[in-house]
Amino acid sequence: MAMNVKPVPTLDDEVNEIRLATAEIVNREILPNEGKLWGWMSDGSSTTPKEVRDEAKELRLQIQGKVKAARLWAPHLPREFGGMGLSFMQHAYMNEVLSYSPGAASLFGVVAPNSGNQKILVKYGTPEQHEKWLKPLTDGTMQSGFSMTEPHNPGSDPTSLTTTAVLDGDEWVINGRKWFTSNGFASDFYIVMCRTADPKDTTGRHDKMTQIIVPRNTPGVNIIRGVPVWGRASSHCEIVYDNVRVPKENQLGRTGTGHQAAQDRLGAGRVYHCMNSIGSMWRAFDLMIERLMTRQVHGGEKLEDKQFMQGFVAESYMDIQSARLMTIHCAEKMEAGADPRVDISAIKIYVPAAYHRVVDRAIQVWGAAGVSGDLPLAGMYQGARTLRLADGPDEVHKILIAKLVLRRYHSGENWDFGN
Repeated sequence: MAMNVKPVPTLDDEVNEIRLATAEIVNREILPNEGKLWGWMSDGSSTTPKEVRDEAKELRLQIQGKVKAARLWAPHLPREFGGMGLSFMQHAYMNEVLSYSPGAASLFGVVAPNSGNQKILVKYGTPEQHEKWLKPLTDGTMQSGFSMTEPHNPGSDPTSLTTTAVLDGDEWVINGRKWFTSNGFASDFYIVMCRTADPKDTTGRHDKMTQIIVPRNTPGVNIIRGVPVWGRASSHCEIVYDNVRVPKENQLGRTGTGHQAAQDRLGAGRVYHCMNSIGSMWRAFDLMIERLMTRQVHGGEKLEDKQFMQGFVAESYMDIQSARLMTIHCAEKMEAGADPRVDISAIKIYVPAAYHRVVDRAIQVWGAAGVSGDLPLAGMYQGARTLRLADGPDEVHKILIAKLVLRRYHSGENWDFGN
């Protein structure tokens, strides 16, 4: 089933044209080829013939070429760095379309962790770092990883990180253990969050971290394993940095700006994750409706005639619409420069939960096929559950929402839900 995208009357012509052009490539080039592009990853085989992988790679390159020809490549980056130069809202609206097909983001040059690393390099990188790392990353000739969380420290508290970087002359010497370093095996370099101040110094808790570029082939970078996720091998790697030496000029921004860089990455990233989730919900909804309209049960009656199934349609519609409008409202506040902290936390909690419910209903409608590798629903289900942990666990965001709301009331001002 093709994605149904039409102009939105409240959006300007440019955004509508971007959404329509994106949908055209998704419908014409990606959806008919999903089996060739990624199907072999979930076919249950222990090994995949090289010719199958080579065909998939060649097809990806062809589609990426068409995306670049349509000037839809890297929507998150400024034009001077090889991107589309979209505003925050324009990118958000594009994301919900391109994420209709799982994996399509990589074909548009905007896939984590590269996209987040690119944004950090744009804002904090020097001209030399732009030339050496950002340009090939955007061209697709390099891959990168983001190395932040540690197995022995809570990921929800970045101030607890203990990987250290000590300046020795003109070099940083890095020691520590990280895990869930995304894209770990394929990366040419990692951006590593390091403690660059005395851990016993309790002042300025957020001014003690620095992000440093570490080439993968640097002596002392030891990839221990790809951490299994949902019982399957993954490229989320556990890495030990053992007296790793890199030039001082590999640090991003001023010493001590690592925490702020991480927040810059996460705030926008949460909105993009939510718009991606909405695109995936859209696909799951279409798949569910397709099954309801075609599946005959109990003597020829269609599933769509069953009231339980009609309830699924109504509930999923409400989940998608509410999640979408909450996310767009948050993105509008961010673009306008208003304080979006409550909204970011709210969508980070609500949207993955809604995503989980929508996919769960679609799986139930499809039955055994829903959990098979023949449909994208099983991967969506796992992704929705994972998002409740990614970018901060839900519980931490609920606490933040409550604190910020109560602070408003304690200051003598109640909440304004219209803004």
